[in-house]
Amino acid sequence: MSTDSVRYESFTGWVDAPTDVRPALDGDLTCHVAVIGGGINGMSSALRLAERGQDVVLLEADFCGHGASSRNAGQLAGAPGGDLQLLNLLSRRKMPGMMRLAENAAHHVEEFIAKYDIDCEYEATGNAFAAVSRGQMGRVRRVARIVTRAGGHVEVGTAEELGIPRGFVGGMREVVGGRMNPGKLSLGMRQVLLDSAARVFEQTKVTDVVDEGGQVVVTTPHGRVRADHVVLATNAFAGEWDITPKHLSVPIYVIEVETEPIDPARITALGWTSGMGLVTQHAIMENYRLTPRNTIVFGVRRLERGTSYPLPAKAPDPGLVEELTKAFALRFPSLADVRVERAWGGWIAITSSWLPVAGRIGDRVHYSIACNGHGLAQAPYVGTLIADAIVEGARHPDLETLWQEKPKFPPPMMMGRLGLRLIWAVDRFNDRVNGSKRNARRGVAAQIS
Repeated sequence: MSTDSVRYESFTGWVDAPTDVRPALDGDLTCHVAVIGGGINGMSSALRLAERGQDVVLLEADFCGHGASSRNAGQLAGAPGGDLQLLNLLSRRKMPGMMRLAENAAHHVEEFIAKYDIDCEYEATGNAFAAVSRGQMGRVRRVARIVTRAGGHVEVGTAEELGIPRGFVGGMREVVGGRMNPGKLSLGMRQVLLDSAARVFEQTKVTDVVDEGGQVVVTTPHGRVRADHVVLATNAFAGEWDITPKHLSVPIYVIEVETEPIDPARITALGWTSGMGLVTQHAIMENYRLTPRNTIVFGVRRLERGTSYPLPAKAPDPGLVEELTKAFALRFPSLADVRVERAWGGWIAITSSWLPVAGRIGDRVHYSIACNGHGLAQAPYVGTLIADAIVEGARHPDLETLWQEKPKFPPPMMMGRLGLRLIWAVDRFNDRVNGSKRNARRGVAAQIS
């Protein structure tokens, strides 16, 4: 699989950047609520507040939708993120609430798309936890039992039964959710927001946030905003200010890659009849999905940790793109000759608990963060619930599931560079063991035949 002519995108491979970027804040102003961050989380909070008649200002360092909102694989998940076996072990009592939140979040985004008629190529296909080996299939069955016990809706089957590529052993289908173009969703949401009563300032980097008791003061290079409430909705970028709780999350850079257009007959030959997005059951997942332009987008496999703030603008490492393409050829050997056309990456956030969190710092600063790879569904929903909580003074049960009474978090385990390297090495060791077993079985089958 060739990577010789890969185009490394500075934004995303899903859409072009908008041409109507709003001007920066210039001067001082006051408002009831200031939202910091123009991703799908912050945009959802600001839009809901505007719809409910609140005086809201949104500040975004680049343009709305610039970050991970537009750079992910476009899989709308109907289950919580993270290692569900580990979450069940450590947070079993929370699992029913997390499961309910995850499915409600996916439905919330589906309803948003329908309400505003956003053309983001959404298809309610569900998504598959796909097993590349018998060992991973055992893990899939255990996860399915956990999800079902928590009230989730899933189906377990072979690759043929689920309609996923024949190179996979089988998997678990999330009945709720599907696939979309996340760039089109983000820019569609941006347009809805710009058409609302919210005051939106792009190209406006926040340099400090200080709660002065009566109001919160948000400082930018060319002006200040004084607000009764502030919503921190910057996810991986939240660690730039002293007000941010220590150990809130770890910033992680992930990569997505897209192939050149593939002959539809070759795609049909894979047996991928469901069109579902796939997430492998490695400790650090691999994701694969079809697109309407007859390409396959795939990514992750290795995580790169950010070590300091502000996080740098970053391009995908060609060595990691090469590694991803080798994994693609392993999962789809019949497509090993397909060329990689483009690559992009973005910063996401991972919490020490692998659970998304929401809470309040003092009485005026609200935050939500780290859907741990499932933010396409959960971030807009949680952002909306935080807006409702500010207006109503009460929290929805789904928001209560995430709520931290005190903004104190333990140091993240295994999320340093050495720990991430070790997790990656365990995944590769298991791949080699499973590959040896497959080859042995094929040898026995050949002898019998």
